[in-house]
Amino acid sequence: MSELTRHSAARLAEMLAAKEVTSVEVTQAHLDRIAEVDGNINAFLHVNTEEALAVAADVDKARAAGEDLPALAGVPIAIKDLIVTVGQPTTAGSKMLEGWMSPYDATVIKKIRAARMPMLGKTNLDEFAMGSSTEHSAYGPTRNPWDLSRIPGGSGGGSAAAVAAFEAPLALGTDTGGSIRQPAAVTGSVGVKPTYGGVSRYGAIAMASSLDQIGPVSRTVLDSALLHEVIGGHDPHDSTSLTDPVGSLVEAAKTGNVAGMRIGVINELQGEGYDEGVLARFHESLDLLRDAGAEIVEVSCPNFKYALGAYYLIMPSEASSNLAKYDGVRFGHRVLPAESPLTIERVMGATRAAGFGDEVKRRIILGTYALSAGYYDAYYGSAQKVRTLIQRDFDAAFAQADVLISPTSPVPAFKLGEKLNDPLAMYLNDVATIPANLAGIPGISIPGGLADGLPVGIQFLAPAREDARLYRAGHVLETLLEEKWGGPLLSQAPDLRQLSGAETTSGAK
Repeated sequence: MSELTRHSAARLAEMLAAKEVTSVEVTQAHLDRIAEVDGNINAFLHVNTEEALAVAADVDKARAAGEDLPALAGVPIAIKDLIVTVGQPTTAGSKMLEGWMSPYDATVIKKIRAARMPMLGKTNLDEFAMGSSTEHSAYGPTRNPWDLSRIPGGSGGGSAAAVAAFEAPLALGTDTGGSIRQPAAVTGSVGVKPTYGGVSRYGAIAMASSLDQIGPVSRTVLDSALLHEVIGGHDPHDSTSLTDPVGSLVEAAKTGNVAGMRIGVINELQGEGYDEGVLARFHESLDLLRDAGAEIVEVSCPNFKYALGAYYLIMPSEASSNLAKYDGVRFGHRVLPAESPLTIERVMGATRAAGFGDEVKRRIILGTYALSAGYYDAYYGSAQKVRTLIQRDFDAAFAQADVLISPTSPVPAFKLGEKLNDPLAMYLNDVATIPANLAGIPGISIPGGLADGLPVGIQFLAPAREDARLYRAGHVLETLLEEKWGGPLLSQAPDLRQLSGAETTSGAK
């Protein structure tokens, strides 16, 4: 493995700016790494070799000519296959969109192109982002680089696994109930869910429009801040986009300290259901923050116990509406029924039966029921009232603390197949991340150490529009933990070339 793939995005940007290395060399090193290990990981559904190298060559030419380039110019990136991209297929991990080529770029892709970052390809995900393990992809599961028998989280397990396996220094993900932060936690990477509306959703295939948010995946807090500043900002194409400026996130990620910062420990996001090793690493992090001058306070958010139930009414309700257009008539794969007469209803039925997987069908049925006449107020309407109570809990908590802290996921990565046939057990993996999506506030997960040899994550939450606080607190804890470990957590990850007996997966490369 080339040492170039071990460097952070910030370090690669420095090396490129100093002309110590070319973008073609950096991009090729990551493409070689993908070719070397992705047969066992299945992080990528499409590898964008020719375009990535062409962009890299253009950056090298511009740099040689003395052009003023963006900070991350020439640094490669991977894209979750839920974000539409001209020139690459966008499948949403579903047979329904197999081979589909978008006629337009998502806003974040336009910004990646403007930043002149080579796109390495599209990463695997649970179908239409519905899942917590990336086992629901129509193109096979992604595997955790720490242990190929385990899940990499979901729905954005492909992006997190690609970053953790040194296949990409940066990636884009989407977070509806924790789909950036939970994969980051179980793979030892960094994942950020920005404030709702802080990054445009235009061009991200919608699951639940009031919850979805695009954000960065990386190996360091600084790298996430660098990417966040690239993709953030107002977009007139997105009616929910905030007009606020992105702010100095990179500065917060470089110079942050927690002296005098009030950090609130959420009582409801620890205890029963949380792995002992996860809690041990969490309390070690609290001790480090306390020693660094932070004031640790306990806060209570009593309505969080209803968050999971509210989420699994709101999310499938919005998903059932958003996915109605995939019917074989307007959008998506078309399947003609065997029986006659050939009617639109039968085409729709055959198409959706063949095009959607079990988890997508489960959520569509649940959402359609919750929105049906006679049940709307009892289910969807009540869930929205609970959402308001959760937002009020956050308001009260932030009156006592500058940021909140909790474990990101209650357990480390579990075995592939272990919870696949138990939807409720799978849904519980998002218990600590869902409240932030219901309230629209930002969150970050950083590596918190190992439990039984597997990564666990520490989550910081901040008030809406206060994303810089996440980078400030995250930077400090990251620094303290790396001093304790003697380096980044991923330096302890196994070398995938030496893992044997792994069952190779196959994706739509």
